[in-house]
Amino acid sequence: MPEERPLPQSRLGRFARLAAMGVKTGAGMLVDRSGGSAAETAADVLGQMRGLAAKVGQMASYVDGLVPERHAAAFETSLKALRAQGPRSSSEAIRALVEEELGAPLDELFAEWDDVPIASASIGQVHRARLPAGREVAVKVQHPGISKAVESDLANASLLESFVGALGGKRFDTRAMFDVIRARFREELDYVHEAESLLAFARLHEGDPAVRIPELIASHSRARVLTTELVVGATFEEACAASEQERQAWAKTLWRFVFKGTLVGGMLNADPHPGNYVFQENGRVVFLDYGCIQRIGDRRAYAVGVHRAALARDEAAFGRGVARMVASTPGPLEDLAVSYTRQCFIPLFSSPYRITKPFAAELVDRMRDMAVAARKVPDESFFTMPADMLFVNRLQFGFYSVLARLDVEVDYASVERAFIPEA
Repeated sequence: MPEERPLPQSRLGRFARLAAMGVKTGAGMLVDRSGGSAAETAADVLGQMRGLAAKVGQMASYVDGLVPERHAAAFETSLKALRAQGPRSSSEAIRALVEEELGAPLDELFAEWDDVPIASASIGQVHRARLPAGREVAVKVQHPGISKAVESDLANASLLESFVGALGGKRFDTRAMFDVIRARFREELDYVHEAESLLAFARLHEGDPAVRIPELIASHSRARVLTTELVVGATFEEACAASEQERQAWAKTLWRFVFKGTLVGGMLNADPHPGNYVFQENGRVVFLDYGCIQRIGDRRAYAVGVHRAALARDEAAFGRGVARMVASTPGPLEDLAVSYTRQCFIPLFSSPYRITKPFAAELVDRMRDMAVAARKVPDESFFTMPADMLFVNRLQFGFYSVLARLDVEVDYASVERAFIPEA
């Protein structure tokens, strides 16, 4: 179990740690060609910081293509602990926060309380407890001080905005993108908002025997404390080592959860990191986290059209649909956007399909190439992609990297055809 460590909260203190990490990881790669020492330094610094910094570490631990291939194994090994067991907050501070939020002494709220968290991540940590009536529950509690830490990280993001502008990124609406980032991550600090999202997903998937949403315990949930039923099952690492038949069933469930949520519910659960899944028998998957939800609004109809075109393998309709979805201007940048999106939809066009780590990494590489090429596009054909598409890419990269580790061939088109009529 990671030790209790103080959470740096000031903007300057957090920025200084990131800067120091950059120097140390750079030097580490020079000394250790495997990238091992650099990865260990990154895991230590990002874990202690928690907040948005830890989210970056979580993504680097499993999203293919974010870390150079020669260092990917070392970073995945060192950073994967951040997916479930980062540094924890003290038991005294956690108990005090729970009592403050729920308005009663801990021993009145719970018949049993385990001070050792079963998970500790970027925003909070999870404790096993038992309600007075006897039910076992999981209690997610925010790290004390995390709100201030996240605000410091979001303030530092303005420095990144200036940096992007200096590199020629002023052609893109970086301010709008950062506004979307700030809105989503501030929502993650509001567990009342997360509870509402959890209930919305539960209604959407009601009756599905394979998609499980933990039951909310509203009486023991507030803005910084979220209590649900306790669920048990296999971890992602254990799921990846299961039989091919089991992995296929889980991959189908994951696909249905993600794309039914988007196409039918208009809700994008944009944090697909593996610690958010618990795997059970008969293809059941329990989906744990609802903090980062992007509503797709009017673009849902365009997304549905793109998916229908892919299922029909209609290339022309697909291209037209992508253009509408990203609000593009005819020209070379639109061609790049359509080509990139077509690559993302290979699992439908070529279904049955096996998503692999090289395939997932190629998507990240092609996105980088498209961003570079966009700087050279003539003004008359340039367009800025809608800012809320940013979280679509986050989901795409992370979700495909998860499926790549399950490493199975699946008829994803058949999975979609079962629910697309509801859209």
